[in-house]
Amino acid sequence: MAVTDEAILKIKEMIVGGELKPGDRLPREADLAARLGLARNSLREAVRALSLMNILDVRQGDGTYVTSLESPLLLEAMSFVVDFHSDDSVLHFFEVRRIIEPAAAAMAATRINDDELAGLRDLLDQIDSDAPVEKLVANDLEFHRRIGEASGNPVLTSLIEGLSAPTQRARVWRGLTEQGAPERTLSEHRAVYDALAAGQPDVARSWMTVHVAGVEQWLRQARA
Repeated sequence: MAVTDEAILKIKEMIVGGELKPGDRLPREADLAARLGLARNSLREAVRALSLMNILDVRQGDGTYVTSLESPLLLEAMSFVVDFHSDDSVLHFFEVRRIIEPAAAAMAATRINDDELAGLRDLLDQIDSDAPVEKLVANDLEFHRRIGEASGNPVLTSLIEGLSAPTQRARVWRGLTEQGAPERTLSEHRAVYDALAAGQPDVARSWMTVHVAGVEQWLRQARA
């Protein structure tokens, strides 16, 4: 299990066990890190991830608080972390994505029209690596959906859309916990777009393979 995930689970245990209740302030960073046996950097990343999930509220100059969410909602949001490490099905979905999405990108490189290219360019311009991770993932899902449509094969498009929901939470989790993931994702999107714009199916296939396989590889390592 990744160090950041371990830190998140330890904070979860404090919430589940009632040691931290909605509205409570977390101990000072140095004290909490020492108590949990964590490096301060790992704890800081965990707090950042949990704040993006609206479980913790970081108030500059005041401290970090558990949000006022009701306990069942807190537990529902956190239970995903446990499922993520115990359920192999999400890996199966990523394996299928790695097979079909490079093929869709190669087909799109020979069939995409000017309007579709302009739409993809606009989509890329709407987002940067500083955007909230939920918006980054939404943009990612739309990017892949549009490439599916540009392939000209409605069955392939439907398959890509069907694989989005089962993999969405893992994609969000990667954005929260892996350093540099947003920048890497956007860079790979631009490389795929450039290949589509240049009408290079083999290059588009290669970049899409790198893009999807990178998430799958992170997932396997995170669950180890």
